[in-house]
Amino acid sequence: MAIFKCESCGATKEGHCKPKECPKCGKTDIMKKQEDSGSGSGCGCSCKSK
Repeated sequence: MAIFKCESCGATKEGHCKPKECPKCGKTDIMKKQEDSGSGSGCGCSCKSK
């Protein structure tokens, strides 16, 4: 899993796929990957986080 951080408000969210919007401020396409806490094999969904 990866940790994604909002470039606007600094909120973080852990998950396999990049969130479409920030869970705190609601801005879209602003979450950036900070670190990977898993095997790095990708999430298995249709997103481009592989």
